[in-house]
Amino acid sequence: MSGDGTPDGGTTDARVLWRLFEPIHAVVYFAPEVPAAFEEAGLRGWWRGYFAGRAAPLGPVGPGPVTASFFSFAPATVARALPSVWRLLPAERALEVRRSGVRAALRRLLDGREEDAARAAALLAPVLDGLDCGGRVLAAANAALAPPDDPLDALWHAATVLREHRGDGHVASLVAAGLDGCEALVLRTGIDLPRAELQPYRGWTDQEWDAAAARLAARGLLGPDGSATAEGRRVHAEAERATDRAAARAWEGMSPSARAELRAALAPLAAACSGVLRFPNPIGLPAPA
Repeated sequence: MSGDGTPDGGTTDARVLWRLFEPIHAVVYFAPEVPAAFEEAGLRGWWRGYFAGRAAPLGPVGPGPVTASFFSFAPATVARALPSVWRLLPAERALEVRRSGVRAALRRLLDGREEDAARAAALLAPVLDGLDCGGRVLAAANAALAPPDDPLDALWHAATVLREHRGDGHVASLVAAGLDGCEALVLRTGIDLPRAELQPYRGWTDQEWDAAAARLAARGLLGPDGSATAEGRRVHAEAERATDRAAARAWEGMSPSARAELRAALAPLAAACSGVLRFPNPIGLPAPA
């Protein structure tokens, strides 16, 4: 099994492409320009900006739908931010702030690569046009936003729709595996990610975390030392395979040569954006090869 949970034997196009568009999307979490934009707009505290920015495509919703769609966050953590942030920053305004912060970050990170960004955005446009968002709430909410004209905005918008599309499918695969949000995180820490990169950033208490570990142990998925058992690794690997299968549908209309062109266009952009990420990280993105 490889470090990111993919079974040996190589990765699919869907996973390879995820590793290339995810760093572009992830500047919204890791680049300093984004929290600075939210703070300037009146949202103090990193988490307020996170929940306002990521949930804004859904409209001014309460904690229930966000806890369900984000999946791995403790309900109490979500409830501390929502719906109170909408009184400070309406959802429509949060979308504008999110875009301005990301644009500033990408202008810095992709300086001199504007043509590459425009080319990648153009290659992704038909993928978005034909994207089936059935059963994928976060992807559908982002896809419904007006397509940006600015190439950097368009690139980030495409990366975001595709990452939420994949993420929605991943949530479905974890639910089908009989895992709740906390259990999915605990199982992952038994394989390849440190607990310190997941528990604090998802808001689970030690009591909640230990209870999830006990449930996994009762199913034979965790050993006494907290490491995943062979069955636990099998469950995780199958969830990853199911995620890739679901994500692969997005790329079925793109020819192999077009996919190769897209990979070549995204690679330097992903490398540049990875400069603001840390590895390991809470989103589970592996370090660039």
